[in-house]
Amino acid sequence: MHYKKAAKPDVDYLLGMLGTIYPISSELSAALLKKAVGLKIKKGTILLREGECCRYIYFIKRGALMGQTTHKKKNIVTYISIDNEFVSSISGLHGVTPSQEAIIAVEDSELLAMHNEDLQALFLKYFDMNFIFRVMVEQYYRDAQERAHIVRVGNVKERYLYFIKTKPGYMERLPLHLVASMLNMKPASLLRVQKQHRLSLQKDQETERWCNEIENYIIKQGAFKEAGLTLVQVARKLSVSPHQLSALFNNIYGLSFVDFINRQRVLHIQQQMVAKEAMHHYTIEALAKSCGFASRSAFYSAFKKITGTSPAQYRSSL
Repeated sequence: MHYKKAAKPDVDYLLGMLGTIYPISSELSAALLKKAVGLKIKKGTILLREGECCRYIYFIKRGALMGQTTHKKKNIVTYISIDNEFVSSISGLHGVTPSQEAIIAVEDSELLAMHNEDLQALFLKYFDMNFIFRVMVEQYYRDAQERAHIVRVGNVKERYLYFIKTKPGYMERLPLHLVASMLNMKPASLLRVQKQHRLSLQKDQETERWCNEIENYIIKQGAFKEAGLTLVQVARKLSVSPHQLSALFNNIYGLSFVDFINRQRVLHIQQQMVAKEAMHHYTIEALAKSCGFASRSAFYSAFKKITGTSPAQYRSSL
């Protein structure tokens, strides 16, 4: 592996990231610039083999690395890290013990690296280096514990949703079989749950679109005020079947078409009751008729059902 002195712009970028954890002294900055090395590797390059001691901690400037272990002749992905993440052996941190996992490039990658001996020297000399590294390791192990827990107890869907939530963009970027291995599922299972999730998102978007069209026509354009408005009329206006439209009212709003229309009518009448000038010119019954109620009894029945009180009692309470 060909390591060379890291370029200053790359180290400055790394320092900027580390500085968000804890302020970095000028002395530590100079030391990191002096000790950091860089390397470029091709996809498939093995940085570390199982059983070897990990001599470096790596920062991924660009690309992706994975941890991989072998069990009963089966390769198992233990983690995948991409741009702006740190990578080292989890089981053999600092090269103290042989690593139980290999580190392999998933993509062509550009890395910054620090040798363990240099890292230990910085720990002994600089408090800020100790503090930063402690925060990084704590977060690293929290993530590893959370990942291990969901893989151990979650079903296929829960594991997939956890992955796309905690690692946005990874699914579209990484090979499916590697993600499947890390989530402890077969590639076919991952493909199936991914397709189901996409369909559910499409369904949610389609439902939202229909709700917008319904509310725009019935509420914003005031179609609820039309006397004798029917489900068939609205369905024809929105270019949807009456059956589909009825299902939308029942499943999304939890109301029948008639109850939805009556609710809009009653809400409008309540707003008019609050406006005193409106009541100077109209009786309650006249307002009801202007909102599409066909009869006084239909209005009173709907008003009582929706508000729990009669129109007169509601008006008096104002």
